[in-house]
Amino acid sequence: MKIHEYQSRQILSNHGIPVPQAEVVRTPDEAAAAFGKFGVGMCVVKAQVYAGGRGKAGFVKLVKSAEEARAAATFMLSNRMVSVQTGAEGVPVSVLLVAPGVDIAREYYVGITLDRAGGRAVLIASAEGGVEIEEVARHSPEKVLKTPLHPLLGLLPFQAREVAYKLGFTDKLAGEAAKLMLNLSKAFIATDASLAEINPLVITTDGKLQAIDAKFNFDDNALFRHADIAAMIDDSQEKPLDVRARKAGLNYIALDGTIGCLVNGAGLAMATMDIIKLHGAEPANFLDVGGSVSAEGAVEAFRIILADPKVKGVLVNVFGGIARCDLIAEALVKAGREVGFKVPVVVRLEGTNSKEARVILSAAQAELKTLQTAADLTDAAKKVVAAVA
Repeated sequence: MKIHEYQSRQILSNHGIPVPQAEVVRTPDEAAAAFGKFGVGMCVVKAQVYAGGRGKAGFVKLVKSAEEARAAATFMLSNRMVSVQTGAEGVPVSVLLVAPGVDIAREYYVGITLDRAGGRAVLIASAEGGVEIEEVARHSPEKVLKTPLHPLLGLLPFQAREVAYKLGFTDKLAGEAAKLMLNLSKAFIATDASLAEINPLVITTDGKLQAIDAKFNFDDNALFRHADIAAMIDDSQEKPLDVRARKAGLNYIALDGTIGCLVNGAGLAMATMDIIKLHGAEPANFLDVGGSVSAEGAVEAFRIILADPKVKGVLVNVFGGIARCDLIAEALVKAGREVGFKVPVVVRLEGTNSKEARVILSAAQAELKTLQTAADLTDAAKKVVAAVA
């Protein structure tokens, strides 16, 4: 799960990390009023979206008057932001952050993320802040410092001090930088984050350390522990079908193909997509309905799959373990009656009560004319690929 910059800044502030003042606004008039409130000669207006590349896209603007703030806000709120991270469709902008300009003497990058290869969290720091850390790592890997966190205690004080000195901090600022990194580690652990990033972390011309920009991502599987964080999600920043799937408890990812997939289990879903490609077609989605398929879940899953105009056929691949195949078959028939199968639907059911399930599906084929059954996964893939060819 992602959140906006202004929400990430609040988390940093709650954990004792210095963040400059700012105002969250939703209209051009509010942006103009925020500029006047700060009483400074320059402010920055920043679009709040779940994507990077805002500056290059023209959605981060320096303004020198209330009218310029109003004009910048009008532009951002009236246009979708398109960047390398959004794709050609872009994302809508409904919230802006207005903050006073900061006189920056030096920029740094500090972040904590998951090292999946090492199976642990790692602090990443660089004296090359304000740019994409991936670019720094690609062209100057020696400038990127990586420090693993203790699995129970997080970042340790001696590690934070060592990183601060390696980044070039000295005297009082070295202690402040070390404290900031320790607090970032605490925020990362306390919120079950998968990413906690400050870019840039700056030293101002008057010698203060401040987090100018922040980004947090969270482990979706831990959100049940964080109702306050779950409430921060902005549905407008996600694709409508992704939002529907999340609210229905379905694991769904849209892809570019023409064959929709409804599968119980992530590993089986991956195998299903692979065999579709093996037989010459492309999957339209990854959709894992979990270990058991209820009638309600099957209906909503089909609604989501068939709402994608690219879908020309559907492959249902379910292995009944704890879930009984006959109950799953009944759920599929109910889904067909409620949703209407307007494209070919090929079903492969295997496992507990699979024979009974095939009887139920065979009896429904006269009513659901696009419904087919398959003997095994290979047969199912061949049938659905042939049906959409």
